[in-house]
Amino acid sequence: MPAPSGEARWEAELRALRQELAELRSEQQELARAVNQLTTTFRTLATHLGIAAEPYERKERRESSSNLPGFG
Repeated sequence: MPAPSGEARWEAELRALRQELAELRSEQQELARAVNQLTTTFRTLATHLGIAAEPYERKERRESSSNLPGFG
């Protein structure tokens, strides 16, 4: 059996890398779905347990620390 040419080896390597990339993308999408499901479950539990009454929203930043009790 003759040895594959340099170009044939590169093409085979490129195909293998493309297949691996497709598998990694598929796994990444599956992981993103799992994280989304965990986030949804956490929010539902937090609301049910009374830890959170409404979705989290970032509050406005205070102008300065002098407005805080105990800081003057």
